[in-house]
Amino acid sequence: MQQHFYNNISLIRKYRWTAWFYDILDYPWERRYRLWRPQLLADLHGAVLEAGVGTGRNLKYYPEHIQLTGIELSPNMLKIAKRRARKAKCSVELYQDDATQLHTLPNSHYDWLISTFLCCVMPDNQQQIALQQFARVLKPGGQFRLLEIVYSQDPVLRKRQKLFSRFVEKVYGARFDRQTLTYLKNSPELNVINTTFLKDDTYLLIEGIKH
Repeated sequence: MQQHFYNNISLIRKYRWTAWFYDILDYPWERRYRLWRPQLLADLHGAVLEAGVGTGRNLKYYPEHIQLTGIELSPNMLKIAKRRARKAKCSVELYQDDATQLHTLPNSHYDWLISTFLCCVMPDNQQQIALQQFARVLKPGGQFRLLEIVYSQDPVLRKRQKLFSRFVEKVYGARFDRQTLTYLKNSPELNVINTTFLKDDTYLLIEGIKH
């Protein structure tokens, strides 16, 4: 529990500063991500939870007929997301919350859970805890869609990833060796139904359903 608390405080402190130049740093990758976002979000319906809303880059792509809730651990990132929420087509409620607790959210409420690059920031000792919370807040039959970045099996590409992995971890707290897919496959309540690489074998889209 102490390690869990330390990890969260450490991330909040890290993003206290990272938040203000996050979008600038992320711009080279965002040119690709903004092409993916509409495809990832267009078919959603009902009550949707975005876990780890960040600076709100997804918000303008959600369809207008959904009811969106977004949670974010960093208050500084959340401030930026709230400004972006004004331009969203759908109803949006944003909260500061921890994905391993989701204490502001009710049981069995959401039809969809979306997360983009949250789990690669989350330490391995918190992954299963967060997935339990995801299962708790999803309705039976509710679906999830998680986009993560992982190490490539291609030696050349993997070497390039390792060159900037320290920078990525220092600035974002992210790692490419998280075992999110393994934890999902071992989850008693969440069933993985599809995995797809959106680019090379690094951008991993994981889709599934709650039993």
